[in-house]
Amino acid sequence: MKFELKRTLNELTRQKKIIKDRKYYKMLPRSENSYSTGEIDFGKDGRMVVRVPASKGGGIYKISDVKTFKPSIGDTVEFSLNRTAGKDGKKSAKVIRIIDGGKKFVTGRFENYRTHGIVIPDSKDIRKEVFISPEMFNKASDGDKVVFEILNPEEMHDEFADLRGKITEILGKTGDRAAEEKSIMRKFNLVKAFPKDVMNEAEETEIERTLKGRTDLRKRNIFTIDPIDAKDFDDAVSLEINDDGTYLLGVHIADVSHYVKENSALDKEAQKRGTSAYLVRNVIPMLPEKLSNDICSLKPDEDRLTFSIFMILSKRGVLKSFEINKSIIRSKRRFTYEEAQKIIQTGEGDFSEELGKMYKLSKTITMKRLKEESLDFDSNEVKFMFDKKGNVKDIVVKERLDSMRLIEEFMLLANKCATLFVKDLAKKNEMFYPFIYRVHDIPNRDKVKELSEFIKQFGYSINIEDKNSLRKLLTEIEGKPEEFIINDLLIRTMAKAIYTTKNIGHYGLGFRDYTHFTSPIRRYPDLIVHRILFDYIRQGKEINKRVEYYKKVLPDICKQSSVMEQNAEIAERESIKLLQVDFISKHVGDEFEGIISGIVQFGMFVEIMDILVEGMIRFRDIDDDYYEYDERNHLAKGRRRGKTYRAGQKVRVRVIRVNKENRKIDFVL
Repeated sequence: MKFELKRTLNELTRQKKIIKDRKYYKMLPRSENSYSTGEIDFGKDGRMVVRVPASKGGGIYKISDVKTFKPSIGDTVEFSLNRTAGKDGKKSAKVIRIIDGGKKFVTGRFENYRTHGIVIPDSKDIRKEVFISPEMFNKASDGDKVVFEILNPEEMHDEFADLRGKITEILGKTGDRAAEEKSIMRKFNLVKAFPKDVMNEAEETEIERTLKGRTDLRKRNIFTIDPIDAKDFDDAVSLEINDDGTYLLGVHIADVSHYVKENSALDKEAQKRGTSAYLVRNVIPMLPEKLSNDICSLKPDEDRLTFSIFMILSKRGVLKSFEINKSIIRSKRRFTYEEAQKIIQTGEGDFSEELGKMYKLSKTITMKRLKEESLDFDSNEVKFMFDKKGNVKDIVVKERLDSMRLIEEFMLLANKCATLFVKDLAKKNEMFYPFIYRVHDIPNRDKVKELSEFIKQFGYSINIEDKNSLRKLLTEIEGKPEEFIINDLLIRTMAKAIYTTKNIGHYGLGFRDYTHFTSPIRRYPDLIVHRILFDYIRQGKEINKRVEYYKKVLPDICKQSSVMEQNAEIAERESIKLLQVDFISKHVGDEFEGIISGIVQFGMFVEIMDILVEGMIRFRDIDDDYYEYDERNHLAKGRRRGKTYRAGQKVRVRVIRVNKENRKIDFVL
């Protein structure tokens, strides 16, 4: 009887007479029984939308529900429009079916039942086990972490279809850190090795020291400031004081576009990768090491080709003018952030005078930016300390040094100037110049409203219509126990920054004009921005053809770059979580000071403050009362004694369970 019911429901779903909405089935009114097709794309706020091409009527619709289906950017989907419009007066889309897309190669844990096997996928997008026939085992053993190919991917989103797979690679035992690290790389399609034609091009590339068409800056005091473990130095800085007391700030960026020619094998591979990915123990570079760590890297005492922006600033940090030129530099020193910080603090050491002036100018620029429209988020990052065997021996919170802020401010200003150049050129020539912008839309009003309700428990309030109240909130929470909880929630409230050809400004930074120019070794958009700028600076006979070409190719480059950036970010977060779980697994039974970071129906999330490791206290593991989640007041309350727990409250916890496979950590009070 149950089988017959499932088969009937399956058939009705295929005939589009009903739709599945999570665990329920719904019949649609006759007016809704017509579906449209569209492509999943980035909306202005960086979140997913359904985009219908002009040939099919056109339109962009927000997605009302992504819990039933988990589409990816670029997927073609079938959708219906909700009958009622939202607060903005526009109808949203409900995804009915993913027509194509979905991962064909997936990682997971293999279980051997002799007559057959199953793989439990790591991907949350695939919510069912995958059947493996014995001839498809490929020598995999029970408990192995494997890569497998889904043989019927077209049925991935059909609840009634059985997925079948073929094991293609064995990564190691599930839960083993090395195997799990490989799994993250496979899961996000991060490949360290480059294709043969790309490596051949890289090997044939030679360092150039040509002065033709370049400004010779080799005698200037120019140096780099980078993390201690950095190998690719793509930005250098210089500072001089003009006779009138103004600053002449130079930002000099590796001229990667000089070596990576348009449509070459190197260029195509860099566009495909979009960005370098920085996992805790693995860097997956955008470009081969010969380019990233040698030819393009601004090593000290070596002639290197660069793209320089010279900016004249007043004593109060006001940008007066700027110019952009191809150049050649010879870095005088390679500083780590820690070395530069020590010189700034003591006033002693190499280039102490320049560093002191740079620090003073950067502080002025920071204060000016924050007084205007910029939001200054201060999220914590962790650093792992390893023993000789490569095991995590400690986790520490990274300190945000003044030397880091100095470089950040100078790079922000250079990125802004690169965009202003194109804006000024368009105005001067009364012509449209296509460009890549780094944009950040205004936050979703409903999410800001949720934030407003949440922070009331801490005694804060915000005006959801006023950006200045968000800036005031960031100031008020500084140094408070709840600072990083509210900071994190505020970041999640924000739209996602993306690349696009439409300039809507950068809400978080408060800039009307912004792009990415300063990291072409590790970000493809920066490389393309260099290429575009050089074309626009030259204004040659072919400029109209180049403009038309960029109109055509830049939208796809922006989409690919945004997708790969988010892909790398998620992989990096999983890599951090893996190492945190590996570390805390050696401390089962130990006690730590923590802070409640969130509360849900079944328990409380707690973050260990010193190492930023987050785990769960399940209500069932608290034995002094029966606790329930009070959603309205954002707290957990005991049914008998009335004891309450709130987000931001400090607690002492003991580690009781660690699951390396699903990376879940359980605490008890």
